[in-house]
Amino acid sequence: MSIIAIENLEKSYHDSEIEVRALNGINLNFEEGEFTAIVGPSGSGKTTLLNMIGGLDKPDRGTILIGGNDITRLSSRKLIDFRLRNIGFVFQSYNLIPVLTAMENVEFIMHLQKIPRADREKRAMELLESVGLGDRIHSRPSKLSGGQQQRVAVARALASRPAFILADEPTANLDSQSTRNLLGIMERLNHEEQVTFIFSTHDQRVVEKAHRIIVLEDGKVVTDRGNIPAVEP
Repeated sequence: MSIIAIENLEKSYHDSEIEVRALNGINLNFEEGEFTAIVGPSGSGKTTLLNMIGGLDKPDRGTILIGGNDITRLSSRKLIDFRLRNIGFVFQSYNLIPVLTAMENVEFIMHLQKIPRADREKRAMELLESVGLGDRIHSRPSKLSGGQQQRVAVARALASRPAFILADEPTANLDSQSTRNLLGIMERLNHEEQVTFIFSTHDQRVVEKAHRIIVLEDGKVVTDRGNIPAVEP
């Protein structure tokens, strides 16, 4: 089932008097349960596309339908609420709140959703155990390695039970072992729980795990290789 439908998406930025076309007529659909990598050279439009899908930026033209809702037409307030309830984010720089513990970081989105304390604590504990951090729930980010912080970020992204997760260069700051661990967790979640992941990445290790690879150049889709057989985690 299609959960994201993108039609004729265009976005330009202006640097002094120069117009930079970041996205140039993008048409894509994403299905439930995908494990997709969006790749391409720097400046190809990968992060811009993820930002558009995530409602972090608005296109100049085109539509983005998520669950039948055109998020390009939502007001800022409605868009914030829509993101909170439908989209999970994993960023390159982790973006954890430094004064909160791992448990509190995972709980934070559920707190914004006004989920009762007992329910959010139970959910956060389950998620941290699922990413192998059940013994670090009281640790603050400064006491965690980069790989552990990114696993907390994945747990946080899952907390609200989003329709899909957008991961922008999630392995860029990780060593090889941490990358393998993180990708193994994401693969397992995708395989066992049908969690949908859409990556923007330069990392060949992520590309090798992807079941669908979309290549962008100059803001256009030049290759869309899908239906790659999934490998058992």
